[in-house]
Amino acid sequence: MDKGGIRRRLAVCLALVTASGLLAIAVPAQAHAAPTRCEGRKVRTYSFSTGTLHVYKKGGYVCAVTYAKNPGRKQRMMVSVRAYRATAVTDEGRYSRRAGPVTVHAGHRCVWVKGKVGGGSVSKGWILC
Repeated sequence: MDKGGIRRRLAVCLALVTASGLLAIAVPAQAHAAPTRCEGRKVRTYSFSTGTLHVYKKGGYVCAVTYAKNPGRKQRMMVSVRAYRATAVTDEGRYSRRAGPVTVHAGHRCVWVKGKVGGGSVSKGWILC
C-alpha cells in the first residue's frame, strides 16, 4: 500500500472520530420525550359535548389533559391550567386524540382549568383552593 492510500484512510478515520465527537456533544445525554399522561391522583373530571377534561394533583403540582370524545380525525384542541396570580400554561393545536398534558406548580393556590375540543369547551373557575 502506498503512502497516499494510508493518508486517505487516516483522513477518513479522523473525520469519523471528529463527527462522532461532535454528535456526542450536540445530543443531550438523556433525551426525554414529552410526557403522555399526568402524574398524581385524578381530582376532577369535567365532561362537555365534544370531550373530557381530566385534572390531576401531586404535591404542589396540578396537571390537566383534554381528551376528544370521538378521537381519530385531527381537530382543534386545547388544554390550559392557570395558578392564581400566575400565567396560564396552554397546549393548543390540531390533535387527533388529546391536548396536553400541561403542568403548573400551584402550591396551595387555586387553579383555573380550561379544555376545548372542536366547538365544545369547558372552563372551570378557581378550583382546588
